Amino acid sequence: MGPSYKLTYFPARGWAEPIRFILSYANLDFEDTRVPFDEWPALKDQTPFGFLPMLEHEGKKSAQSAAICRYLAKKVNLAGKDDWEDLEIDAVVDSIKDVGWKIRALRQESDEAKRKEKLEVILKEMLPDLLGRLETFAQKNNGYLVAGRVWFTPQKIEFCDDFFQLTWADLFLISVLTGVDHFVGADVFKNYPNLLNLQKKVLEIPGIKKWVEKRPKDIFRPTK
Repeated sequence: MGPSYKLTYFPARGWAEPIRFILSYANLDFEDTRVPFDEWPALKDQTPFGFLPMLEHEGKKSAQSAAICRYLAKKVNLAGKDDWEDLEIDAVVDSIKDVGWKIRALRQESDEAKRKEKLEVILKEMLPDLLGRLETFAQKNNGYLVAGRVWFTPQKIEFCDDFFQLTWADLFLISVLTGVDHFVGADVFKNYPNLLNLQKKVLEIPGIKKWVEKRPKDIFRPTK
C-alpha cells in the first residue's frame, strides 16, 4: 500500500511547501507529485478548481494551500486551542500570503525597470512592515507567532494538556519566506532575532529537517 496522502504541485516549493512541512512535521508518509509545466494543461481539468496544490486522501481531492494546511493542522495538533487562536493563525497566514503573492509576481515582470521598482517597494515597505509585526508577535508569544505556550513534540503532548506546541502559522511563515531569499536577493529574517530563532527551531524539527535535506531541487532556484 502506498502513502495515504498525495500532494500534487509544480516542481517548486511555492504554496505546496507549507503542506509538505506539516506532513513532514507529523511524519505522515505522502506522495510528492511534481507536474512539469508543459504537462499542466492536460491535468488542469482533473483538479477541483483548476489550480495547484491539490491534496488527495482516501479517494477525495481538495485544493487551496491554506485550507489544506488548516485541515492537516487539526489532525496533527498544530491548530489553535480555540476559535480565537484559529482566527489569529488565519490572520497571520493570510498576511503572509498577501506579501508572498507580490514577491512571486516578480517572476512575471518582464520590464526590468518595473521589476526593480516593485522589488524596492517589497524590500523597503511590505516585508519590513509584515516582519516587524510578526517579530512583535513572536516576542510576546514566547518565540511563536500565536499562542506561545511551551512546545512539546507530538509524542509528549498528551502528558501536558495545559501546554501547546507551535502552530501551523509558524510552519507557514518559515516554509514560505525562507524560500524567497533568492527572489528578493536578501536574507529576509536577518534583522528579526525572534523570527531567526523561530526559523532555527522549525528547521530543527526532525521530520522537517529530514524533508529539507531530501526535497527535490526547486526549478526556480539555482541551488536546492
